[in-house]
Amino acid sequence: MEFRVLGPVEVRQDGRRAPLSGAKLHTVLAALLLAREEVVSDERLSRLLWGWTPPATVSAQLYTYVSRLRKFLGEEVLIDRRPPGYAMAIGDSTLDLIEFEQLDRDGHEALLEGDFERAGDLLRDALGRWNGFPFANTTEYLTDAEAPRLNEARAVTLEHRIAADLALGRHEQITVELTGLVAEFPLRERIRCQLMTALCRSGRQADAIHLYHYGREVLADELGVDPGEELQATYQALLDGSLNRQPETRTVVRPAGRPAAESGRHAAVPAMLPPDTVDFTGRERELDLLCRALTPVAGASDRPRRVLVTGMAGLGKTALAVHAAHRCQRHFPDGQLYADLRDPDGAPQHPRRVLRHLLRALGRPARGTTAEDLDELVRLYRERTGGRRLLILLDNAAGAAQLGPLLPNTPEPAVLITGRTALPTVAGAHTVALEPLGSRASLELLAAAAGPDRVTAAPGAASAIVEHCAGLPLALRIVGTRIAARPHYAPDRLARRLADPATRLSELHSGDLDVHSALLPSWRALEHQTREAFPALAGLGPAPFPAVKAAVLLSVAEADAERLLEALADAALLEVSGADEWGRPCYLFHPLVRLFALSLPGSLPGSLPAGHESPGADAGPPERNRRLTSRP
Repeated sequence: MEFRVLGPVEVRQDGRRAPLSGAKLHTVLAALLLAREEVVSDERLSRLLWGWTPPATVSAQLYTYVSRLRKFLGEEVLIDRRPPGYAMAIGDSTLDLIEFEQLDRDGHEALLEGDFERAGDLLRDALGRWNGFPFANTTEYLTDAEAPRLNEARAVTLEHRIAADLALGRHEQITVELTGLVAEFPLRERIRCQLMTALCRSGRQADAIHLYHYGREVLADELGVDPGEELQATYQALLDGSLNRQPETRTVVRPAGRPAAESGRHAAVPAMLPPDTVDFTGRERELDLLCRALTPVAGASDRPRRVLVTGMAGLGKTALAVHAAHRCQRHFPDGQLYADLRDPDGAPQHPRRVLRHLLRALGRPARGTTAEDLDELVRLYRERTGGRRLLILLDNAAGAAQLGPLLPNTPEPAVLITGRTALPTVAGAHTVALEPLGSRASLELLAAAAGPDRVTAAPGAASAIVEHCAGLPLALRIVGTRIAARPHYAPDRLARRLADPATRLSELHSGDLDVHSALLPSWRALEHQTREAFPALAGLGPAPFPAVKAAVLLSVAEADAERLLEALADAALLEVSGADEWGRPCYLFHPLVRLFALSLPGSLPGSLPAGHESPGADAGPPERNRRLTSRP
């Protein structure tokens, strides 16, 4: 049995098209095929069938469509119900998309190796799998969601095949084809470069020059931008005569979005990663998970690689992500992008500013009105990253609204994100949730920062320091830095100062590193009512507590208290710690987060460590609780 999606969705048996009818049935089949044996949720199927207005009988209708497919496809194909959706295995049947991707991958590798004849044959075979506009007989919702990705993949394959033909000196044979492609894709600069190359090598330099100037006008009129680096480099090569020369063997083609080798110039390869941590230690399991998730997998080139590292402030999310990015750097020859999505004061950066920063690194600075048009910046960014083997590290993501515009829309770039909590925008992401370090890993990190000899010489002090830092890598690194910077400063003395809860946070400070400052943005980002409740909740003590205890303390309903606690858990200022004997979820303060809460205005009298007072605490609980309960 043959399945086809590179054109109208079809099922073929013995070379003949099987009589499958109805756009919605074709949509369900296409969605299951594209999932490659993974589960497609009922919610996704509903969106692909009816958009945002599903019928009341959505579950029954989904069941009907799947039942019809099972009956039609027979025993060769297995469709399983796996909550929350369905998964399909096609067994020995074939799918034209998988064949296209394999041929394209082999052809691209042959092209990079300089085997142009084989590359051209393989890429022509790949393009031969296409039979029209993809998903032509499915719903508009599936077409809008999936067709752009496949059309982009086809265009990139076409560019690679043309590059092979140019390398073989077939410029005259492909000039007519390229002329039609430039008319079809007037904004695709690489195809324009290839036609300029073909015209120049056919002795038509004047036509090539005219083609460049006309393309510059189109880009200015349509997008308000100047020609990109590749197009400008090709034009310069045309003027100085170097465009007539045949390319050298191993530089025939660059991945999509980078300059063609025919131009004799290369686009800047961004290398924006922060320096790696020299003494990185611990997190072996998490590091392995990240590297495996970022590494390209044969046969899964159409699946976006999105990886999310979550956890409270100070757990080392950035250090881990940067270390993993450096370790996986070889898989991303087109470069590495980095952006801190948080301002120095902890406020989230607007995506417009981040996009301008990334576009400059990609060799396409935004100019004029384009620099303020978010939609246009997103379009330029996705055009520039499309098809390129980039690693994009987005650090300190604040939420979906900030992150959405920064995600590429093709699977080749991998995106590594750090944030304090899970982000629904990153659908299907591999999520690595960090927890505080254990005692052994904490001691190793302290030794790496302070020096093994200093730690070995004071084992008792080192154990006490590890206990007081409660597995927070930031705190351990601060203490280790302070010990290393003072050769005559005994670790025992610092351990004694950390033993006092009243002064512990003030001791966890060294240069730009500060635990209190690291936690402050998380608290400031809370909604007003939750921000007010947070210091008072620290009065419940260091043990896990259910929402009912918080409700009594704050004089609010249990449901309202649970919403506050969940908001704090989402902000990584509380941990969910099992359940009590009645099955109610319990919440727990990290020891240093609790000390931070007690240092804030509004903490309850009597809950502070001895000798430590919080400004603003003298208002007392009654007045504070009236403020909480008076809000909707």
